[in-house]
Amino acid sequence: MEASTPQSLGRKPRVLSIASPSYAGDDFVSKFQSTCDLHIILPSDRKGTVQAISDARKSDGPFDGVLIGMGNGGYERFDEGLLGPLLPELKIVASVNAGYSEFDMEWFNKNKIAVTNTVDAVAEPTADIAIFLMLGALRDTSRLEAEVRNGGWRGGSKLPLLDPKGRTLGIIGMGKIGKHVARKSQVFGMKVQYYNRTQLSSEEESRLSVEYAGSLEALLNTSDVVSINCPLTPETRGLIGAEEFKKMRDGVILVNTGRGAVVDEAAFIEALESGKVARAGLDVFDGEPNVNPYFRNSTQCVVQPHMGSWTDVAWGNAYREAMNNITSFAETGKAVSQVNSF
Repeated sequence: MEASTPQSLGRKPRVLSIASPSYAGDDFVSKFQSTCDLHIILPSDRKGTVQAISDARKSDGPFDGVLIGMGNGGYERFDEGLLGPLLPELKIVASVNAGYSEFDMEWFNKNKIAVTNTVDAVAEPTADIAIFLMLGALRDTSRLEAEVRNGGWRGGSKLPLLDPKGRTLGIIGMGKIGKHVARKSQVFGMKVQYYNRTQLSSEEESRLSVEYAGSLEALLNTSDVVSINCPLTPETRGLIGAEEFKKMRDGVILVNTGRGAVVDEAAFIEALESGKVARAGLDVFDGEPNVNPYFRNSTQCVVQPHMGSWTDVAWGNAYREAMNNITSFAETGKAVSQVNSF
């Protein structure tokens, strides 16, 4: 690690894993332990996890790196209150997740701590859940499922239901996940356009069979389904608000597997109530796990509890990718996928 390589430390770097990395596989974990000393704690709620980190620092530290495992929930945010006890030795925090909105980047940058995410591991399963949510919203599955469970049959939906074939999908955020969504949606005969802060090369657009919308407004004006696949950043927070909903086609389908706060919640509910948005497929929510009761109760929404990437294959790949970030940083001073700079 920069200024803390095994040679300069006189020992292997110590890594604290918050959750067991067993999904990476025994052989991979053993290989990791040949480079780093690994210490594991199991997360609980915020208070319990803070205490466990402090206790681990006293008994097994200091720690040069932290591995943030899957299944965390209830102890975020990742900030001074959680990781402060590991200063000043802490140099890298590697997350198995793609998103990093839960990290207090100002604090990490101030303390020159590298933060890394996973780029490849969770991209395809997240795209899979986006397709699932899109199809569910098009076919009004939440309303129809509720109808059957309540003893009814084929009631409550506006017929005929919607087919993806021939419809235009507009993707906001054409990173790894967005590209998988584009590829998978074309199996259903959809035309795909996208909006991204940087346009893809003409060669990649041709390979993916996608068109650049030119602007967010143009994409919203001309898409039958809008899929949000961008990360949450200061620039994307509230990206879709009342004015953006006005620019969408009447009866649009909205899918969000990015982050809940990319969409203004009050404007979103108003758009659902007015019919501007016919239905939605949601894996993410602003303020989760405290989900607005409107989304819990509305049969216009196909909902999932932000578990789009929680598959056995994805977990294994995510742990390996995160641990590779740590070993790369330990050996070269550079991580594979660092998301902050200082």
